[in-house]
Amino acid sequence: MKAKTILISSLTILIAGCKHKNENSNKVYIEAGIARPLKKVALCCESRIPARFVGMTISVEPVLHNSPAAANHDHMVWIPAGTYLMGADNKQALPDEYPKHKVHVDGFWMDITEVTNAAFAKFVKATGYVTTAEKKPDWNVLKKQLPPGTPKPADSLLVAASLVFVPSKKPVSLDDYSQWWAWKKGASWKHPHGPGSNIVGKGNYPVVHISYFDAVAYCKWAGKRLPTEAEWEWAARGGLTNNIYPWGNENVNTGKPKANTWEGSFPYKNTLKDHFYGLAPVASFAANGYGLYDMAGNVWEWCADYYDYRYYGKLNPQGVSNPKGPAVSFDPDEPNAQKRVVRGGSFLCNESYCTGYRVARRMKTTEDSGMEHLGFRCVQNQ
Repeated sequence: MKAKTILISSLTILIAGCKHKNENSNKVYIEAGIARPLKKVALCCESRIPARFVGMTISVEPVLHNSPAAANHDHMVWIPAGTYLMGADNKQALPDEYPKHKVHVDGFWMDITEVTNAAFAKFVKATGYVTTAEKKPDWNVLKKQLPPGTPKPADSLLVAASLVFVPSKKPVSLDDYSQWWAWKKGASWKHPHGPGSNIVGKGNYPVVHISYFDAVAYCKWAGKRLPTEAEWEWAARGGLTNNIYPWGNENVNTGKPKANTWEGSFPYKNTLKDHFYGLAPVASFAANGYGLYDMAGNVWEWCADYYDYRYYGKLNPQGVSNPKGPAVSFDPDEPNAQKRVVRGGSFLCNESYCTGYRVARRMKTTEDSGMEHLGFRCVQNQ
């Protein structure tokens, strides 16, 4: 059954003949830079939010070793080595969180908070770096990665832009993310909501609209790296065993606010129980057992690993040590997209929607993704 094509902004690119090469060969429309099959599929916060442009992938290997000019450990905390059971903890778990399996990780240093606007600004000032969201897509590069014969969109549509959250005015189907995401020209880390917005006075907020490439570049400059998925989950658990959240097992909506999430009815009504509608300054809520803040909610955080929904089932059932993730990416929802793991949930996560604040919750997105609720934190070896 065909689903209704909904425009998420006036900047609509329609490329006829562009198809996913899956078993159904569903047609794909590129709307405001977002590729989406006509067939509706139930989704979560990040599932099926694809690349800025179909097939636009760039090969950048994760930084798994510190640069020679290693940074000091300011604003970091030591995460001790240990062995734990990684994966599903409760009935909300999704198939890619199974099977629960034994993992050992060596000790490492981790940023106490997500990388902030102030820290990222220092990096940009020192290097002149331009983020993915700030770059105009190059059609000569892009067309080589699209199906033959794909027509060139109007130049006015090939612009620097990123995805911004726009709440709906009433209840909507959670199967159609175009009802709360807008492809906005000029949106970037410096202008989180697009032209007219800025980060003045928000140096202690997490930097957002950050792609995987941007995060890796910052890590390299800082003498750090992105955490592996196994390191991230071990750190998020904060020394607790098989608990659902970084703080334990008490439901996110019970008692005092424990993380920056969406309370109420997503995506149109937020009760503001946690006092924040969108992003919150880092460390606005209590730290976990390792002294890490915001390991649940606020912004999703990049990991170094490729995403493969089958990955846990491929590991040695006797246990693994310091896993680095699969060699290649595979998401059955978008088999042609190259994706990395993101963890931790965001200010948009809700019990009815994605529960991304669970420590075992896995999510994935394409490497060039940059959105209003996507950031990162770094780690270092000894």
